[in-house]
Amino acid sequence: MRQKFFLIGISALLITTVIYFFFQKGLLLMLLLILLLVVGFANTMQHKHAILRNFPVLGYFRYLFEMIAPEIQQYFIERSTDGKPFSRNERSLVYQRAKNIDSTTPFGTQLNLNDSNYEGIKHSIFPAIVNDELPRFTIGGPDCTQPYSASLLNISAMSFGSLSENAIVALNKGANQGKFYHNTGEGGLTEFHQQGGDICWQIGTGYFGCRDDRGGFDGGRFTEKANLPEVKMIEIKLSQGAKPGHGGVLPAAKNTVQIAKIRGVLPHTTILSPPNHSAFEDTKGLIDFIATLRELSNGKPIGFKLCIGETREFEMICQEMITQNCYPDFITVDGAEGGTGAAPLEFADGVGMPLEPGLIFVNKTLVRFGIRDKIRIISSGKIISGYSILRAVALGADICNSARGFMFSLGCIQALRCNNNECPTGVATQNKMLMKGLVVTDKAERVFHFHKNTLHSANELLAAAGKKSFSEVDINIFMRGDEFTHLSDLYFPDNLKSVTKH
Repeated sequence: MRQKFFLIGISALLITTVIYFFFQKGLLLMLLLILLLVVGFANTMQHKHAILRNFPVLGYFRYLFEMIAPEIQQYFIERSTDGKPFSRNERSLVYQRAKNIDSTTPFGTQLNLNDSNYEGIKHSIFPAIVNDELPRFTIGGPDCTQPYSASLLNISAMSFGSLSENAIVALNKGANQGKFYHNTGEGGLTEFHQQGGDICWQIGTGYFGCRDDRGGFDGGRFTEKANLPEVKMIEIKLSQGAKPGHGGVLPAAKNTVQIAKIRGVLPHTTILSPPNHSAFEDTKGLIDFIATLRELSNGKPIGFKLCIGETREFEMICQEMITQNCYPDFITVDGAEGGTGAAPLEFADGVGMPLEPGLIFVNKTLVRFGIRDKIRIISSGKIISGYSILRAVALGADICNSARGFMFSLGCIQALRCNNNECPTGVATQNKMLMKGLVVTDKAERVFHFHKNTLHSANELLAAAGKKSFSEVDINIFMRGDEFTHLSDLYFPDNLKSVTKH
């Protein structure tokens, strides 16, 4: 291809030169051809990119198409029902509810309801009255002296740094308007989180916001922030669904001077939180740490977040709770399908237990140890609709957290650029120019409306199932497609030889 490029290019340049010499036309084309030949020659001389070396100039198109591949996939190839991680239909549902406009769909479902993977709710022919009051649940066990009344749906952990300051401010203002809590993520509690909304302060392995000079936990700094009135709950992050067993990642492009100062690290460097805590190293230490944080926060709800992996380890934690007679007020269960701004592909695709079996396991294990009544379970992972809320409750959750759902309400278009600081909507970037596109006042309203309309949808589904309270919800209100095969075998047998004709 190199020979063809130079043969065609030089021939075209000679022809253009002759035309210009005799007719005084084609100067711009001649200059363009000279430029292309110079670039092509440079491509053949470099040793870094084989594509450009073998296909001078034309090789750039490969990189162009690779750069815009997500957009091509999203806008021209994917169907309304098969986008990943969220389909176009799912994203549209959030956008419509966030804008407080009609979120109905025409002409029937686009799903294959006869598929064995189909899942639906068993409605009642005597539905209950829809409750207009949005559901709330109290978080606070026997040792909690400052229990908190939490909404059924709240903002999951997303750090300032991963998200822009405009995004964080809009989320917190929306949380304030809707009276639900906003989890800070492990990046720490910042001024952008303090816009009037309730806060769940997450303490990760980096101890950002309560970190000493050596990167360890600082009880004094923790006490100062934990007792702020807006901090309603404290969550210890053990692991995250998208990358369990791997510490948090803040790419260098996002680690500005401002963020580095907040976190107590060097700016413009990739920040890797350690995978493990330095404040404790075993189950006994974890329960001791819970007791310490409860004392330093003067009795506020303390819990921990994890993605289930080795099940025996969670059972050991439960046993240690009983041994010390010390229980977390809540446990947040994340699934392996959870989202993140940056994760190694191997961790995102191949580590951790998905949310469904994780929730079932945690709930049944707490019941088996006789301590379920002391601990609230929070579900975190792909919660974006009233249906997904009801499903999480049926699997064992008391309340739900959503990260990507609220990102969509801010305007996220699933551009898949969270990790390179080029988020086009200003949500997951520290680029000031892109950040300006996110108007806080407008997006805060959308956060509020998404929360309100999604919970109203959950109330409608609850009533359709004939239930008056979320405490009545269990897995029996759901049906799966593989059940239809069983029904067919019962009522439409393939072999009708035994049927007597009359």
